[in-house]
Amino acid sequence: MPLQNRVTPAGDIIATPERGLMMGNRGGAFHRPDRTLGSRRWASRQWICCVLSFKERHRAVMQPNRYTELFFLDEATALAAGHRPCFECRRDDALRFAMAWARTKQMAVRPSAPEMDEILHAERLDACSGKRTFSSSVAALPAGTFLRLDAPGPDYLYDGKRLFPWSPSGYGPPRDAPPRLPVRVLTPASIVAVLSAGYAPMLHPSALTSC
Repeated sequence: MPLQNRVTPAGDIIATPERGLMMGNRGGAFHRPDRTLGSRRWASRQWICCVLSFKERHRAVMQPNRYTELFFLDEATALAAGHRPCFECRRDDALRFAMAWARTKQMAVRPSAPEMDEILHAERLDACSGKRTFSSSVAALPAGTFLRLDAPGPDYLYDGKRLFPWSPSGYGPPRDAPPRLPVRVLTPASIVAVLSAGYAPMLHPSALTSC
């Protein structure tokens, strides 16, 4: 039976056989000794997105007293859930992300990881610890943003022109994205600004090959 360790664009953690192209964590351990989850969904504000393999490190997933490993379809999914690039295993990407963050906020120097984490944590969660979203039109959003339509249905990746429905195994066929279409944005506002400043997240191949 698959472990409950796969993250959706809305930040939910689900059990699915598909592993995804990236991993990460939420600041420590919040799984139980039997490798299941209780009510907790993070250990600290440090929500990061990592590569699957780094310096040949290998260990079993969800070991006791070790951080809770999480997996994402791709980086755009991780960003939508509120994770940022890891400064250890993805230092170049993390620096690019931080510099884009500094430009959007007119900062003279790039922010530290804790500074970004404090802002992101408030943008991830609403007053009831659910997913915080905000309203926008498609035309106001950069490529790489995740959004939700008013009608029930999947979460969508916006590639700057089209909407790709997300699933744990990849993206489905795209649909048109009318510029004035009102949407709910899943990607935190500060990360949307970073995407607007030119940060390009890694995408699953299904978003690059769909016609």
